[in-house]
Amino acid sequence: MPSVLPDGDPAPADGLLPPACADGAAGRSFSFYVHIPFCTVRCGYCDFNTYTATELGSGASQLTYAQTVSREIDFAEQVLERSGIPQRTVDTVFFGGGTPTLLPAADLVTVLQRIVQRFGLTPGAEVTTEANPDSVTRESLAELAAGGFTRVSFGMQSAVPHVLQVLERTHDPRRLPQVVSWAREAGLEVSVDLIYGTPGESLQDWRTSIEAALALEPDHISAYALIIEEGTKLAAQIRRGQVPNIDDDDHAEKYQLADELFTAGGYGWYEVSNWAREPRFACDHNLAYWKGGDWWGAGPGAHSHVGGLRWWNVKHPAAYQQRIDAEISPGAGREFPDAEAVELERTMLLTRLSSGMPLELLGGEARQNVAGLIADSLIDPKQALQGTLVLTQRGRLLADLVVRQLLGF
Repeated sequence: MPSVLPDGDPAPADGLLPPACADGAAGRSFSFYVHIPFCTVRCGYCDFNTYTATELGSGASQLTYAQTVSREIDFAEQVLERSGIPQRTVDTVFFGGGTPTLLPAADLVTVLQRIVQRFGLTPGAEVTTEANPDSVTRESLAELAAGGFTRVSFGMQSAVPHVLQVLERTHDPRRLPQVVSWAREAGLEVSVDLIYGTPGESLQDWRTSIEAALALEPDHISAYALIIEEGTKLAAQIRRGQVPNIDDDDHAEKYQLADELFTAGGYGWYEVSNWAREPRFACDHNLAYWKGGDWWGAGPGAHSHVGGLRWWNVKHPAAYQQRIDAEISPGAGREFPDAEAVELERTMLLTRLSSGMPLELLGGEARQNVAGLIADSLIDPKQALQGTLVLTQRGRLLADLVVRQLLGF
């Protein structure tokens, strides 16, 4: 969740949604995202809306955050009801950040239980929290599992100390097997997140990280290319020549290595940057985003989407808390994307999935561009003949280019 908020129309203080948001709502999935904005340190590459205790000062408190965000969940129930949105149980819940597990496990369970009380959970609902390996204990993971969490996503990033040092990650990579074992003992599914392309990371370093991740036998692995965001410490270091810049060819080579080793290890890709040990271990929450479901984002800077309307909360935790205390919407702005933006986003998201995008969803001009993409080995020809656009491995490397050529941008 990037820290810079988009432009848009002002969000109303009562938070009410336009009548059009109710159209077809009963047939759409509904999820909750809960943003926990606290971190022990700010990593040099991170552009997310996160804060250390020093940055926040006395403006917002970790001690009362669970109560504050729970009050937004109460507000969400009222807004959706008053806006005529049919009551739906929650299909997935995701606690992200920041480092959600900096809060006591009891606080995270408190927030989850408020969602359950106000909305209910669909049977078998996926409930995930992100966690740093150094922010959990055997006891805290057991408490999360007992409180209704089903999945933990560990921010592994790398198994190589000098790579973690560049990223300013604080955990000891040797701790991963222990925390994964604790999570398994508690009955939680396990995902690990990796980052490739860090300045100074060799191909052998990346292979070491992949092999270390596979040795953990997680249910799910995410591998993301490092993106240098303007305004971050790492961007400034690159600009000053203190660390080398990232390289697209290096990213491509590392992606290919990851895909080959994950596949050999029994993991199948289901989204460009995500692999699962079995289809049932795919991240349902992210799939809900990619397939256009509805979700309410609670917390400072969190984004929401219901019936095509998008809105986002005020960014700073202190401003967020002030609005919650005043019993008004924490929303800062909102928008209905136009038809062109909707088509672009739908195409961009669906084409990233291994299930692909039905060709019938493409306009006539876009369909005419499919043949050229097949000729360039970017789209699977057999799948296209069956009516679905599915990227080849080369197409996954050039996913943005595929979308631009499809839509003529």
